[in-house]
Amino acid sequence: MERARLRALVEATGCARAVGRMLFVLDPGWGPEARREAEALLTLPDGRPPEEERGWLALPTGGSGGGVKWARHDEATLAAAVAGLRAHFGIGSIHAVDVLPAHHVSGLMARVRAEVSGGTHLPWAWKRLEAGDGPELPGRPDGWVLSLVPTQLQRLLRQPAATAWLRGLRVVFLGGGPAWPDLLRRAREEGLRLAPSYGMTETAAMVAAVRPEEFLAGREELRPLPHAELAVDGEGRLRVSGASICRGLWPEWRDEGYWTTGDRAETRGEGWVILGRADQVIITGGRKVDAARVEAALRGAGVWDDVVVLGLPDPEWGESVVAFHPAGSPRADPAAALAGLAAWERPRRWVAVEVWPRNAAGKVDRAALRRLGATLAAPRGGD
Repeated sequence: MERARLRALVEATGCARAVGRMLFVLDPGWGPEARREAEALLTLPDGRPPEEERGWLALPTGGSGGGVKWARHDEATLAAAVAGLRAHFGIGSIHAVDVLPAHHVSGLMARVRAEVSGGTHLPWAWKRLEAGDGPELPGRPDGWVLSLVPTQLQRLLRQPAATAWLRGLRVVFLGGGPAWPDLLRRAREEGLRLAPSYGMTETAAMVAAVRPEEFLAGREELRPLPHAELAVDGEGRLRVSGASICRGLWPEWRDEGYWTTGDRAETRGEGWVILGRADQVIITGGRKVDAARVEAALRGAGVWDDVVVLGLPDPEWGESVVAFHPAGSPRADPAAALAGLAAWERPRRWVAVEVWPRNAAGKVDRAALRRLGATLAAPRGGD
């Protein structure tokens, strides 16, 4: 992909600002504090020439820990990501319906994939699709694709018209967070050509995925895309290498090699399984609790639409298992949903959140929930 074409594509989103030869993509959803932090970083570091040939495109990435960061990409890293996706799924021209914002890596990559492959980029309002109003799709030899996060898929599966529309897609990419077993089961029962995937801003989106035909056959282990290699370090954290890995986090530079993620993973059968965030392991009373496992139990039982489990400081237990959920009555019995968990894995506290924090891409803002949790008095006692 030519640099000029990529710059023009990014600038057309209205989310970018040029600083020298660098192009920074900004998140319009940042609050005042994040904007001030971003402005402080929008300067060229001393001694770094603005004509930097590589890593000139800075994409926002905050991770679960919050804070403004930018992953440095360029035409080479993004083109490698597109080539790997096309080869993995056997797609020639990528025709993408896009309901994600342009400043989010998946929303930007929908545009880049279409541009690089000679396909079509069709933006569509998420609220229209959620209401069952999907666009009419012109026939294309390679079919159409769509990227969703798990919560979006959950909502669409409740809407018969939206579910029927999803069946007409060649691939529904599912990423941006862990999908719980019941969600995958329902998607399979509906015959959706789902491709659960793994990736992040630092890897230019997808680096591992399940092909739709494998998913429908019951497979859920991820296969690396051709341009990526996966490994784990001594602590079980996932490491990724390949041509789509960013050049570093602005203003730092990284040489080629493995990028260590914040996720735990393991090989299983012929593929990979993501076990959850390394920072989501809660140590309470000397016992380890996998927050993702507790969240999956609650989501799978349909207790609430959303739930986030965090470990908050506790003077007696070290950390206390706390479950955050949208305000409102549960649709199912939380105690019954957690019956299969050990006593120390069950939340000691439940926090109803009036305004559920979510970014424009549909992902839960865990950092905002952790800040909210910091204002709460730690509970005493328990199992």
